[in-house]
Order: sequence, then structure tokens, then C-alpha cells
Amino acid sequence: MIIDVHGHYTTAPAPLGRWRDAQVAGLADPTGRPDPAGPVISDDEIRESLETQQLRQMDDRGIDVTVFSPRASFMAHHVGDYETSSTWARICNDLCHRVAELYPRRFAFGAMLPQSPGVDPATVVSELERVVDLGAVAVNINPDPSGGHWTSPPLTDRHWYPVWEKLVELDVPAMVHVSTSCNPAFHTTGAHYLNADTTAFMQLLQGELFTDFPELRLVIPHGGGAVPYHWGRFRGLAQALGKPEPEEALLGNVFFDTCVYHQPGIDLLLDVIPHSSVLFASEMIGAVRGVDPRTGHHFDDTRRYVENAGLSAESLAAIEEGNARRVYRRLNARLTAQDR
Repeated sequence: MIIDVHGHYTTAPAPLGRWRDAQVAGLADPTGRPDPAGPVISDDEIRESLETQQLRQMDDRGIDVTVFSPRASFMAHHVGDYETSSTWARICNDLCHRVAELYPRRFAFGAMLPQSPGVDPATVVSELERVVDLGAVAVNINPDPSGGHWTSPPLTDRHWYPVWEKLVELDVPAMVHVSTSCNPAFHTTGAHYLNADTTAFMQLLQGELFTDFPELRLVIPHGGGAVPYHWGRFRGLAQALGKPEPEEALLGNVFFDTCVYHQPGIDLLLDVIPHSSVLFASEMIGAVRGVDPRTGHHFDDTRRYVENAGLSAESLAAIEEGNARRVYRRLNARLTAQDR
């Protein structure tokens, strides 16, 4: 089985986007606020949005199951206040839950959280509990709800502890994934995403988070940003800070995905990072949707790169399935139950 741990509902039916536009417009003109119940979207509209898009490409690429969460750039936690984010998160999460219910063998429910700049992270716990009750196998955590201005404390600060405590209690991993950058200095997917991946890892290296939460599991997407490429730098910084080797201190709790869009990048990731800490993913259909003229294949067809990396059969099986089952325990339980 091929498990893709990083998918977003980027092709959601048009009523979702129209509702969001109305919600944002309503921040300036409350008389135009949309129905807080959310847009009306039929099951047929959901099927149409997926069967010619994500499902078709999953079939073409031999991907069996995708962990499917709301569109990352649409989370936009910096827009409005906590009530704005709470309503938006509920609507987006319910839509991804419906996808997983319609296609239980192809999609697993991943959720966003109703974060808001300057608001106590403890406020997201009720939505976290709700989505896990609905069957969510993972959530996305935005380390920068300000949208590119980085006003939140580091992930290792006690500011975040209510979220980590609840994730451990519920036995759910989190993907550390930012959203839209409202700072024009940082392109959302080309700079802000990769900066955040690198920043999150450095925060974890500096702190002692996993001493307090040894069962916490965090996934850093997009191949870890600059981390594998600069592994020597991080090892040297750990040494200078009096910390143990990053592999020893972090890689039992921190995992990188394979959303790296060329062969040399995947080769580097798999050469530097222990294979037990790498999870297969493509983030398809996402930021990079085109075909590479040098290969004739989509940039985000990451399975090709992983399977051309010269891995042993054991390592390949771990990256494409086994590691995901180990990190996403609720997903493993669901898949095991389906196989009975």
C-alpha cells in the first residue's frame, strides 16, 4: 500500500471559495456576512471535484490512500479574529470529513485548527477534540498564525503546551504547516513554506520539547525545507548549544515528508535523514502543478523519485507505508479495520 501523508483539498467545489470571500468581505460590512452554517455543497459536487483531479492522479501514480486536509493557503489564520477562524475551520474540516466518508478507502481525514494571532492556543482544543471524534487522523499546526510576521513564541514555548498535551492524549500527530504569507517579502509557497519548515526544526533543536512530550509526533513537510541540505550546520549548532546530535535528540519525534520535486533533492533527503524518519508524500495537487520538461512527468509525482533512489526493499516499504502506519496510529487502526 502507498500512503501519501500530505494532501490538501485544493480542488474544493466553488461554493466554498465564494463563502470565504463573503466571510472576509463581511469583516468590513457585517450586513453581508454569509450563513455561519457554511455553503451548501452536494455529495455529487464533491465527487466531481475529486474524480477528475486528485483521485485520477492518485490512480495514475499508484497512490492508495491520502491524508487529506483543508487547503493550506486557505487556512489564512491572520484574517479576522478567533471567531472568524473558528467558523472557517469548522466548515473546511467538515468538508474534508465528508470526503473521507465518501471515499473511506482512498482518503483519511486531516484537519486544520482555528488558530488566530495573539490568541491562546488552548482555544483550539475543542475543535481538535471534535475532529478526532469525527475520525481525523492528523491535524495541521501553523507555527505562524500572523501570516509571515512571526509574532508567536517558538513551538517549544509553554504557550503551545495545551496543544501538545491534547495531541499526546489523543495519540494524533501534527504536521507543522504554515498558511498564506501576507508579507510581500515572502512568497507563500516558494519562501514562506520552506522558511517555516527550517524555522520549526531549529526551534525544536534549541528547545527541550520532547523531554516534556516524549510521545509527541511532528511532521515537517516539504522535505524539511533547508534542513537536510544544511544538516552539518544543524549538527554544528547543536554542538555549540550543548545539545545532543539532532538525530539522537529529535528524529524519534520529528519526521520529514518527500514533497521534494526533483530527483537530486529526494536523493539528498534519503542520503542524510534516516529512512525511519521519512514519510512518503506528494502534496498533490498543490503549489507545483506543472510538468517538468526535462522528464516529461509532473514535478509533484514524487513516487517516481523515491522509487528511483536505489533504496532497499525494506526502506522503500517503510517510507511508502510502514512509517506512516507507525506515526499516524489512528490511520493504521482504520486501515487495519478495513482489511479485516
